[in-house]
Amino acid sequence: MEILFHVSSRAGAQLLAPLARACRRGGHRFGAFFTDEGVLGLDDAALLAALGDARAVVCEASWHRHRADARCPVELGSQTVNSALVGEALRVVSL
Repeated sequence: MEILFHVSSRAGAQLLAPLARACRRGGHRFGAFFTDEGVLGLDDAALLAALGDARAVVCEASWHRHRADARCPVELGSQTVNSALVGEALRVVSL
C-alpha cells in the first residue's frame, strides 16, 4: 500500500474523508488504522463511503473503550495489525 492513514483523534477522522477521496482520484492504494478517539469518526457515513474497499482496521481495545455499544463497521484488529500495516506502507500519515 502506498499510504497508511493512522487516525488517533476525532479531528483526524474528519480530515480522512477528503484525503481518501483524493487517493481514489489519484489511483493511490491506501489504508487506515483507527485508534484512541479516532474510532469516534467511524460513525460518519461520508467517511465510510470514502474508504470504500480500502483496508480499514480499528484498534479493538479503543473500540471497546469508546464505542462498546455499537457494531464496528470495519475490521477489528490490534496494535500488532497496526505494526504490520506500517511495515507494508510506503508512507504513514498521522491524523
